[in-house]
Amino acid sequence: MIIGLIPSRLNSMRLKKKPLLEIDGLPIIIHTYKRAKLCKKLDDVIVCADDLEIVNVVKKHGGKAILTSKKHKNGTERIAEVAKKIKSVKLVIDIQGDEPLVDPQDIDKVIKFHKKNKQFDIVVPCMEARDNMKSKNLVKVVFSENGKILYFSRAQVPFDYKEKKIKYYRDLSIVSFLPSALKKYSKMKTGSVENIEGIELIRAIENNLKLGTFIAVGSGFAVDVNQDLMKAIDVMPKDKIRKLY
Repeated sequence: MIIGLIPSRLNSMRLKKKPLLEIDGLPIIIHTYKRAKLCKKLDDVIVCADDLEIVNVVKKHGGKAILTSKKHKNGTERIAEVAKKIKSVKLVIDIQGDEPLVDPQDIDKVIKFHKKNKQFDIVVPCMEARDNMKSKNLVKVVFSENGKILYFSRAQVPFDYKEKKIKYYRDLSIVSFLPSALKKYSKMKTGSVENIEGIELIRAIENNLKLGTFIAVGSGFAVDVNQDLMKAIDVMPKDKIRKLY
């Protein structure tokens, strides 16, 4: 079984009750859920919520949701709680709940890549980043020629020392875990570099898990601030996938 888990936290620091904010007639979390359900390679999709209000909204719209502990420090810990209760799982796909324009085909591509590249414990696709490179909300990815992820940062890395106008890459908010890797992650302590950068997957790098990437072409984006929300409200009615649900 390949399971899609969507972590969702009610109280965002920048947008109050973000998962429940409506875009084109539906809450953000419902857009994410319904798009994940359009994936051909996912056997099931579950929202992993920290509040009953989210659980009730998801169930009202015919979806599956599980209430998780409020003690989790991040979404990866939240999905790990749910994943350990599900048997016979081959891959766990972490789909961020604040990505209402996520493309189901991107999720399927991540699954396809990880199934062929089991040497990686975790797979995080990336895409070329051209705008807002100095934004702290944009997580940059540094990787080797064989696709091994070396580092994540909110800073503009790697530094272009020779001024060759290099390409920069950002992460796509779809993460594939081997169940064993997710279990290991859930037992790890928060790392010092993870704390500095505020990026949860650095914990996996600090603990020597193997993270891999491939270059994808993503069109979605996270709704982090009000400007993102306004953009999503403008784009959603014209989105082709929106017509499918």
